[in-house]
Amino acid sequence: MKGTGLRIPLVTYRLQFNAAFHFNDAREIVPYLHELGISDIYASPYFKAYPGSPHGYDIHDHNCLNPEIGSPEEYGEMVDELKRRDMGQILDIVPNHMCIEGQGNAYWMDVLENGPSSPFADFFDIDWHPVKQELENKILIPILGDQYGTVLENGELCLCFDEGSFFVSYYDHRLPVIPKTYSHMLTLGIDALEEELGTAAPQFQELLSIITSLGHLPPVNEQVPERIVERYREKEVVKRRLWSLYQNSDAIREFVQRNLTLFNGTRGNPRSYDLLDALLREQVYRISHWRVATEEINYRRFFDINSLGAIRMEDPRVFAETHRLIFELVASGNVSGLRVDHADGLRDPEEYFRRLQSACFARLYRFPREETESAGEGDRDAEADVHEAYERVMAQDPLHPPFYIVGEKILLKGESLPDSWQVFSTTGYEFANQVNGLFVETSNAKVFETLYTRFLQHRIDFRDAVYEKKKLVMQVSMSSEINTLGHYLNRLSEQNRHTRDFTLNSLIKAIVEVIAFFPVYRTYINDLDVMERDRQYIESAVGRAKRKNPAISDSVFDFVRDMLLLRFPETLDAEQRQAWLDFVLRFQQITGPVMAKGVEDTAFYLYNRLVSLNEVGGSPERFGTTLEAFHGLNLKRSKQRPLSMLATSTHDTKRSEDVRARINVLSEIPDLWREGLTRWSRQNRRHKIIVDGKPAPSRNEEYLLYQTLVGTWPLCGNGDDDFRSFRLRIREYMLKAMREAKVHTSWISPNLPHEDAVLRFIDLILDDSSHNAFLRDFSSFQTLTAACGIFNSLSQTLLKICSPGIPDFYQGSELWDFSLVDPDNRRPVDFSLRRAALDDLLRREAEHGPLETARHLLACRRDGRVKLHLIRTALAFRRDNRALFESGRYQPLTVEGCLQEHVCAFLRSFNGVSALVVVPRFCSRLTGAGGALPLGMELWRDTRVMLPRESALLRYRNIFTSEFLTPAQGEQGLSLALGELLAAYPVALLDRGGA
Repeated sequence: MKGTGLRIPLVTYRLQFNAAFHFNDAREIVPYLHELGISDIYASPYFKAYPGSPHGYDIHDHNCLNPEIGSPEEYGEMVDELKRRDMGQILDIVPNHMCIEGQGNAYWMDVLENGPSSPFADFFDIDWHPVKQELENKILIPILGDQYGTVLENGELCLCFDEGSFFVSYYDHRLPVIPKTYSHMLTLGIDALEEELGTAAPQFQELLSIITSLGHLPPVNEQVPERIVERYREKEVVKRRLWSLYQNSDAIREFVQRNLTLFNGTRGNPRSYDLLDALLREQVYRISHWRVATEEINYRRFFDINSLGAIRMEDPRVFAETHRLIFELVASGNVSGLRVDHADGLRDPEEYFRRLQSACFARLYRFPREETESAGEGDRDAEADVHEAYERVMAQDPLHPPFYIVGEKILLKGESLPDSWQVFSTTGYEFANQVNGLFVETSNAKVFETLYTRFLQHRIDFRDAVYEKKKLVMQVSMSSEINTLGHYLNRLSEQNRHTRDFTLNSLIKAIVEVIAFFPVYRTYINDLDVMERDRQYIESAVGRAKRKNPAISDSVFDFVRDMLLLRFPETLDAEQRQAWLDFVLRFQQITGPVMAKGVEDTAFYLYNRLVSLNEVGGSPERFGTTLEAFHGLNLKRSKQRPLSMLATSTHDTKRSEDVRARINVLSEIPDLWREGLTRWSRQNRRHKIIVDGKPAPSRNEEYLLYQTLVGTWPLCGNGDDDFRSFRLRIREYMLKAMREAKVHTSWISPNLPHEDAVLRFIDLILDDSSHNAFLRDFSSFQTLTAACGIFNSLSQTLLKICSPGIPDFYQGSELWDFSLVDPDNRRPVDFSLRRAALDDLLRREAEHGPLETARHLLACRRDGRVKLHLIRTALAFRRDNRALFESGRYQPLTVEGCLQEHVCAFLRSFNGVSALVVVPRFCSRLTGAGGALPLGMELWRDTRVMLPRESALLRYRNIFTSEFLTPAQGEQGLSLALGELLAAYPVALLDRGGA
């Protein structure tokens, strides 16, 4: 669009790279993806990650390709294959955090060895002066499986020596030792060594010289630049000398090994570990039991994951260092777009995206330097040129920045992407919820609520569950972050005579309550000008917190509100005002993780009324999406962000699109669902076990299990290996679901008796022996949901392809995919099966024509080829009519007749070209229990799609069947009969032809 640098994808396809799917594997399927209609692959992170990473988000090195995925040469071959077909690549990048587990993160290892004097000490978001004074200038490392003393005296911590360096080993962890403390190991028993070698021995003299050099090393908290440089230089010299001495002197080698044995102690003799204990106390880090992280960790993490340390991306040096390879890939054209992971974790997402866009712009248009790099006088002129040119481009078209970047951002009800973010869109979670909700029968909300409540024998209110679970997360997972924020607020309260009497406990309590009621993931205040949108969110949260906590003085909440809204007292100076803003920025980085953990990872596993609605970015308390709301959201997107990414399945979704499509059918048949639940609960009651005085599984867990079976039931039937694999997947999913819900068990404190009882229950009810009445009954019930789920899935797929935005497909979802939440959705995809299916489809279409091919695939719809056919055909049409879908008008169409509520129809038009989209919904009421096809005049009767006046004298061609239809003129205007539109195929995409 603007020159040659900007590439807008037509259709994206997500690929999950890991040790089981390499660059070579991706290269091999590029021809298949191109034939399918994909324009750009959408790659998961493939920079060097923790060994064995299944997803790539635990990055060790941003500037190195992951060797487990392939070599640079293999990467180049993949890129070349893409370029040969004019295909692009959107890369998922991780700017918020790095993996700090293992030995692969050189930055983190340097910090552990050199402490606050490390050049990377400010690279990570570490609080070197935390509330706990014992951690002053130290980092808490919560990696131990038991209490520190127990682990130490069990001999699990081992002091080792290699290549001139001492380090402490704990299983896969390798922690460097401060070089200055090497003297402890090199002086122990030195008198005996002197007696053995003699004072004048060269090797003994060299050892003494090394010890002297160690004594002169500057300390780890040194801040004078010249002394830091000296320390780095001299410690490496010492290591080389020590390694050479160790290798060339048997006596020194035996001396070091003997001392290592002494330091590592003798199991059964607690005092023998005193040496190692004393050494560890002098290190930059304090090793602790992993549970200690909840309350005392002093580095910011990704959510509550100790192994993922947050990095300070707001620092230009950190930005430049972690984006070097990314910008090389952009400049070379290997990467044509970026997907930014967890944008809400950044201190200032708006500034990050501006910097990222500007840097990509500089590379694409061959400016000599981008603004984040250090520059001389001449380079500063070039930097100014970049900035001026970039601002000129943005001023011309604010909706289309110079590089295709999307940000992972979860938008809740009524929330919009901030206009100031220089991105094309989010990654499409909101569309997934919009289109999914369209297939939920909203009129049955009260019926379903009553049904759910009666089955549970108690009521669960979703908003109450969110409030309680967010507070639980702050208590059991993130209390350290909350306490730190509370102490920060307490110091600020001391600055004013009107607030200094607020107690620390009351301030922490107020923070917890406000965050628990926060209505969105976060606000985006980054200067003294607070947007009205953010003000409303803060006022709402504080107001609800006040009403919930009458025992806490309103003045405390008012202070928190004024702090978050930057309503400064007049007495504050500039430095104090900056401290207030810093508090707000810290607060904003906490609300998102609390929301994610409390809602997505907890409440979504507790509130199970209709779990197809429990999706990332969804609002399960709202029972579906009305047709009017769906059209309204499409219209809004077409005007505001017409090149948004549209997703239906992602690596983050709790259930695949096809699973949700099946479960949605339950909303249409509440009576059948209630009857089934009653029978199954009675049939399976004998399989429950009493644990802690209550039957396991609980009724809520049982309710979730039956819905999960509805969504995932295999099409292959039972009794074979596939069904046994299915049973194992259900076991694994339910175990995860129970632990995430944190009611009867959890990840932190597994309740094994309860878990075992539930897993046994699953094994028994899914026993595929002939006498299992439940299995026969349930298998019969799910035939309706499976049959209608097929039509739901086809409908939502076509809506995704034709709605305003850029459709994204998750790997493997072009055939039926009944995956659950990760890691289930990361199972290997059988691309050979898909390639063969596409080849057969094309062959059949060439031999028998579009109509007979469509009828054949519909008759064999259980094998999934009908979905592949829909995708390939619609994407080919989209490729031939790109401007129509990227820039075309979106016009909702009225449907008249007795089945009008069963139809979603709209028109896309641009410069005389138009396409009509028609899909059915709520098919169970159309097809009946027999599973008939929702086709033909006999079924649709008088139902008609009303067309604009300009459609007169034009014919429409159904691209799936090549049937031609001519609008009929009636009293209400021009229209097409649904029975003709859907005569041979369950969805319609019509190309408007000539007269």
